[in-house]
Amino acid sequence: MEYKEVVFNVEPFEPWGNILINLLANMGYESFEETDNGCKAYIRKELFDENKLKSIDLNSMFNQKIKISFKYQEVENINWNEEWEKNYDPVIIADKCYIRAPFHNSKPCMPLEIIIEPKMSFGTGHHITTALIIEFLLAADVQNKSVLDMGCGTGVLAIISKKLGAKKVMAIDNYIYAYENTIENVNNNNVDIEVLYGSNNLLGEEFFDIIIANITKNVLLESMEKYVEILNPSGMLFLSGFLKNDIAHMINKANILGLSLGEQKIKGNWAALKIIKN
Repeated sequence: MEYKEVVFNVEPFEPWGNILINLLANMGYESFEETDNGCKAYIRKELFDENKLKSIDLNSMFNQKIKISFKYQEVENINWNEEWEKNYDPVIIADKCYIRAPFHNSKPCMPLEIIIEPKMSFGTGHHITTALIIEFLLAADVQNKSVLDMGCGTGVLAIISKKLGAKKVMAIDNYIYAYENTIENVNNNNVDIEVLYGSNNLLGEEFFDIIIANITKNVLLESMEKYVEILNPSGMLFLSGFLKNDIAHMINKANILGLSLGEQKIKGNWAALKIIKN
């Protein structure tokens, strides 16, 4: 199968390089590798669209001065396993959760061990926003709770929730490769999770004790009201995927909807919130 390799230069890289990776994932890019000045992204040749790349304008989206340039070439017969093994390391979070690929050694001493096929780097625990949500989950009472993971990526947060004792877990993503990768990872971890392909249009029939949404600021602001509608009383909403400068916007929206802040976490330029339904 033929692929396009696109090499991006992003100035400054933090946090805009990771935001770019999220945008590219929604455009069909399957694998990413961070470089000193940006990242490499891979997409099937037939899905490559240069005009879509040129239309990415982070300056307008975030009112920041960001320089992005790219160049591309065709590559054939990529050995993805070799690429992932070369660029992917296991992750340990809070000394409790060990996230590894199938080609890494097991650590039976860890309370939680999660196996993730590292096809999308933003959903494996390496990214700060994913790690912050995992910290929330590890400290929460998930036992016998119902959990919804919106924009599930690799499904890592849904899998952790189930392994922490959640009675019901649903994972949803509108990106087909994320949906397929989540199913693969659910099977590899031998957990019972309902995985759905779609977005907010699938919500409304069930209610949840915990809703996880690690997406982007704009999507979270647009979707928060819907999340509140299906969140049980005293339920928790774990939000991330936005910058620390956006915390006030997120809390203000939550307060308008009758929610209150339970806790916030900040690392680098990124933030995560635990919101409580009163």
